[in-house]
Amino acid sequence: MAAASGGGPRTNRVRVGPIDLAARVDEALAVQALAFGLGAEEIEVRRHIVLRHLDHPHARALGALTPDGRLVGFVYGMPNERGHWWATVVEPYLRATGSAHWLDDSFVITELHVHPDFQNRGIGRTLITTVTDAVPQPRSILSAIDTDSPARGLYHSLGYQDLARQVIFPSAPKPYAVMGAPLPLRRR
Repeated sequence: MAAASGGGPRTNRVRVGPIDLAARVDEALAVQALAFGLGAEEIEVRRHIVLRHLDHPHARALGALTPDGRLVGFVYGMPNERGHWWATVVEPYLRATGSAHWLDDSFVITELHVHPDFQNRGIGRTLITTVTDAVPQPRSILSAIDTDSPARGLYHSLGYQDLARQVIFPSAPKPYAVMGAPLPLRRR
């Protein structure tokens, strides 16, 4: 397991490593709800989506756990397949920017969330670099809300570049950016 240290004297160390995300889906969605501001209805929809994704034979999931076993962050992803819903939504936007080839032989970061009390401590960086270091694909892609946010700053610092902006997902209240980076991800 990779270690990620906390920032202040009240911060416990967390350990990053493989988890059975299906077994801990409710804990993970509680973290996502806090980090992403989700309501109960959206959490239930995402629960089914996460469990369906985890059925993919090459899905990978990592968690960030406190010494007492509390899940305070998670990441999961899988190799991209053009027939997946996400890929079908982003493909026209990527085609318009000449970036559609990023959908081939890429590992998609499907979700990455860290509990707000544990953000800005290197946990998200450790989660995403650890999960992508273990995949055979030569690049990674993801989508993030298209604003100047700490998450997008993290992705840029890891080598992700904007491939398409103002991507509209059905039922999403805000536009997204699709980002891609060669693997391995850039280190500080």
